[in-house]
Amino acid sequence: MRKKKIHKPKLRSKVNKTVTIMFFLLIAFCYGIFDFLREIPGKQSKISTDQSDGIVVLTGGNNRLKQGIKLLINKKAKKLFISGVYRGNDVLRLLTIQKQNPDEVLCCINIGYNATSTHGNAEETAEWVKNLGYKSIRLVTANYHMPRSLVLFRSAMPNIKIIPHPVYPSKFKYNRWWLSGRTINLVISEYFKYIIANFTSVFDVKKFMERFQL
Repeated sequence: MRKKKIHKPKLRSKVNKTVTIMFFLLIAFCYGIFDFLREIPGKQSKISTDQSDGIVVLTGGNNRLKQGIKLLINKKAKKLFISGVYRGNDVLRLLTIQKQNPDEVLCCINIGYNATSTHGNAEETAEWVKNLGYKSIRLVTANYHMPRSLVLFRSAMPNIKIIPHPVYPSKFKYNRWWLSGRTINLVISEYFKYIIANFTSVFDVKKFMERFQL
C-alpha cells in the first residue's frame, strides 16, 4: 500500500497563514484593550460640577449608593433614582444600611426593581426620566463600568444630557491592572461587553442584550 505524500510546502504555507492571522488578531485585541482602558475614568479625571435634574445610581457596589445619596444631600439634583434594586428592599432599608438620616432624603428617592442588567438599567431609567420630564441626569457607577453604561444609556436616551460620575472601587487596580488577576479578568470581561454594547446599540438588538444580560 502506497503512503500518501505530504506536501510540506503547502502545509508550511497554511501554518504561516494561521500564525499571521493569529498574530494580527492578538495585535488587534491588545490595541482594543488599551483603547478601552483610556475610556475608563481614572481618579485624576475631572468630574463635571454641572447641576442635573436627576441622579441615577446603578446597584452593584456599596460606594455607588453612598455617593449618590451624598450628591442628593448636596442638592446636585432634584431626585435620586436607584436602578436594579432587589425586591424586598425599600428606601428606608437602603438608607439604614448606608447609615443615613431618612428625614433628609426620603422624599426624593425612587427605586427601580425591574433591571437585571445594564441594558435593563438604561431602559428602567429612560422610563423614569420620561415620566418626570427630565432633561439631564448624573450617572453614578463604578469607573470600569462607566464606558459600557454610557453607550447603553445614550442609546436609550439620545436626547438626555448624561453626566458621568464614576466611583472608584478599591478592588479595581486601575493603575496596575496587569498585576491583579481579578482586575485583568474584569477588564477583559468589560471590554467584550463594551464591544457588544456598541454593536447592539447601533443595530438595536434588544433580545440579544436581554439574553446576555448586558
